[in-house]
Amino acid sequence: MFFLGDRLEFPPVEMANDDGLLAVGGDLSPERLLLAYKNGIFPWFNEDALILWWSPDPRMVLYPRDLKISKSMRKILRSSQFTLTQNTCFEQVLDNCAQVERKEQEGTWITPKMKSAYMELFNKGFAKSYEVWQDKELVGGLYGVDLGHVFCGESMFSTVANASKYAFIKMVEQLHEKNYKLIDCQVHTDHLESLGAKEIRRETFLKALKPKT
Repeated sequence: MFFLGDRLEFPPVEMANDDGLLAVGGDLSPERLLLAYKNGIFPWFNEDALILWWSPDPRMVLYPRDLKISKSMRKILRSSQFTLTQNTCFEQVLDNCAQVERKEQEGTWITPKMKSAYMELFNKGFAKSYEVWQDKELVGGLYGVDLGHVFCGESMFSTVANASKYAFIKMVEQLHEKNYKLIDCQVHTDHLESLGAKEIRRETFLKALKPKT
């Protein structure tokens, strides 16, 4: 296991174990977080635990052109049930992602330390949020780190049916128009697969992370 110190560095991602765990320790400074995301690494750990850094292989991603929208969601998208905003209440989205209960998940990995780190990234223009409203009430959303050509999704929430799916679909459509290469979904879930995401080799994912020339 690679233990990080004060030096701003990460080991080669090929050193990750079979679960994708690459390194332990370090800090959550904006500089380290951006270095991590640009190299296919992300933090994920429980409260009162050491910072854990991951780079799984395979990697779950969504190519915008592969987005799948069900007939029922197309009907919702055409309706005026929801409205979408971007970066208007990042902190509220973070708080909801941390607090909304999820099936088969106890607690949250969005600790106060993580929240503070992503708030700083947001203030520097690298973290972004998409918010879904219904009757002027925040009912869903998502946030992640925007690398300019790849969006690294972190978490989403929904307090009413289909709100987070609405945010995700709208985000993907916008990023597709801007010619983003892909959306990083990190690890497999059936929900993401139903929207068109798939697993690819980590090597392929790393190549997509290289900035446009």
